[in-house]
Order: sequence, then C-alpha cells, then structure tokens
Amino acid sequence: MTKLELIGVPQSTFVRTLRMALEEKGVPYTLTPARPHSPEVDAIHPFGKIPVMRHGDFALCESKAIASYVDKAFAGPKLFPDDAKLCGLIEQWASLITTVVQPTIMPYLRGYFFSQMPDGKPDHAMIEAALPGVQTQIALLDRAVTNSGHLAGDSFTYADMLVLPILDYLKVCPESRDAIGGAKKLSTYFATQAQRPSFVNTTPPPFSELRG
Repeated sequence: MTKLELIGVPQSTFVRTLRMALEEKGVPYTLTPARPHSPEVDAIHPFGKIPVMRHGDFALCESKAIASYVDKAFAGPKLFPDDAKLCGLIEQWASLITTVVQPTIMPYLRGYFFSQMPDGKPDHAMIEAALPGVQTQIALLDRAVTNSGHLAGDSFTYADMLVLPILDYLKVCPESRDAIGGAKKLSTYFATQAQRPSFVNTTPPPFSELRG
C-alpha cells in the first residue's frame, strides 16, 4: 500500500499531533517539510494551512479530517473509539483545543518564538497582553485532567495528542512554565504523557531552524 505523506513543518503543533497519531497507530509515513501557503500546501488546502496529507491519489486537509481518515483507513488502536460517550468527549476536547485553547495561547507563543522586535528579543507587550488568557487555559486543563490523568476518559486519546505539543512549548517560556508548575495535576499529566514513544519520537527541531 502507498505510504502516507504528511506535509507541513515539524514545529507546528498540529503537524506533531498527527505524527503522534500515526505513531500510535503504527502507520508508516513520510514527513515533507513545507510552510503554510507554500505550493505543496496551497495545492491541497484552500486557505494554505498545515498540515495537509497525500495518500496515493487522495489528498486531504485539516487535522481532524486527516486523523479521522487515518483511523478508518488503517488498522491499529482506535483514535476515535466506537463507544459513543468516549468518542463524544474526544470530539468535544478536539473542538475546544482547536477553537479556543490553541488560538488563545498562540499570541503568547508568537511573542517568544516569532517576535517582530527589531533586536529579535521577545515581544513583552504581546506576551503580557496574552498572559491572562494563557493562565486561564492552563487552569482549565489542570481541572480537566484532575480525575483521570487524561483529557477524555481514562486512557490516552487523540485529545491528549492535541494538547501535549502545546504544553511542550509552554514549558519553555518562563511565565507559562511557572503556571504549569503551579498546576500540580497538569504538571504530573505532562511529565507522565511526555514519556510516550509517540511524543518523544516526534520532537521537532527548534524554531530557529524554521526562521532560518
């Protein structure tokens, strides 16, 4: 069977999520690094966003759609289980992370990793403006993992694959690192789940390589 091709820069949290999903299912794939709005991406995504996917003559965009396709097209552990309640919880968290959690956090991360300051140093005005929202999302996630140590149900799911790459970047930045350190359940959650081979094996190169 033709090997699946995932297209997008490895530093993207959504690219890493799909790489983790492929690793968890044991699906062979190739990663083709490509930036948003590059020709390879624009040929598949109408708005030039990453990741996109090719599998033989079939092309697809949007992370959730790609994950759903992979889950149905390949054998291996289910990313979206048949149990209606558990699948509903995973879908719920996938939506919350994609539409609220990640967009709230991204301006803060941009202030550190994609600063437009003339000297290239962190944009502290952007960081300070975004920090209250970041702290709110960290508190939300801390509450969410308190009971089971997972976002959805009591096992590792696609919802966890979505949030772990975001937390990994937050652990680098001082204010969010301190906030996660104070969120004891979330801190334990990250320390535990970050040991999974799918997370370790998809560690991206630094953003400095992307800027270069």
